[in-house]
Amino acid sequence: MLSPVSWEIMGGRSLGPAPFLVFGIVNVTPDSFHDGGQYLQHDKAVAHGRAQAEAGAHVLDVGGESSRPFADPVSLEEELARVVPVVEGLRSLRCTNGLPWAVSVDTYKAGTAAAVLDAGAEIINDISACTFDPALLDVLGQYKPGYVLMHSLGKPTEMQKAPRYGDVVEEILDFFEKKLKELVSAGVPERRIMLDPGVGFGKTLEHNVTILKNMERFASLGLPLMAGISNKSMFEGLCGAPAGHRQNATQAATAILGARGVFAHRVHDVGMTVESLKVAEALSVV
Repeated sequence: MLSPVSWEIMGGRSLGPAPFLVFGIVNVTPDSFHDGGQYLQHDKAVAHGRAQAEAGAHVLDVGGESSRPFADPVSLEEELARVVPVVEGLRSLRCTNGLPWAVSVDTYKAGTAAAVLDAGAEIINDISACTFDPALLDVLGQYKPGYVLMHSLGKPTEMQKAPRYGDVVEEILDFFEKKLKELVSAGVPERRIMLDPGVGFGKTLEHNVTILKNMERFASLGLPLMAGISNKSMFEGLCGAPAGHRQNATQAATAILGARGVFAHRVHDVGMTVESLKVAEALSVV
């Protein structure tokens, strides 16, 4: 059986102890790579969040700006219009699965983060590590939410142009160590931080595979890990799975990572992921 892990989020609330944590993706965007446009309307987004929660999601991760490679940026006003009503709608729901679920927002903007935390979100999932909008660091220090610290090699418009590393794992480790010091100095409790090495964010297929094969190296920092691999294009490179047909590859990789101790999994198909992780838990060897 997997060792239970706990992660503290805003207000001192703990998600866990549990063997795994599932983030259900709620994209309120017209251009996300997997489900763009499907949940752009408020009612559809809230209904999708409800379905994700009922399928077993512990966190509902709302995004109002696509972070796929070469995606166009979205203004603060547009992002707020997309995500704040959905956060408010999701906070009014109730769910009966194991852990009490929380609301996360995928944003790098300080203005959006402050608004959604005021609206009831408890987690900020940031692809930029506070580099796209440095004022985000102040917001995090003030509110002290759960925070997903992710590595990206630049903004979505440029990150996949020519990604290069000497040693991708060592460079991401160094990045995490530096950013953790900045966050703690700004007032974010270390126990509220989760690490995501950013598969697909400024990485080639070889980089992605190397990262996933060495996730235990990032675990050496003593914080929970997230894998954000759901339906990503790397599966086309690995096994020829085209867009729209990557569910099996996603579940195989998720089960392996779960058995190896990766705690959090950000996914489109929550029900299938929960099944995969339960099997991984039952068959894992401590």
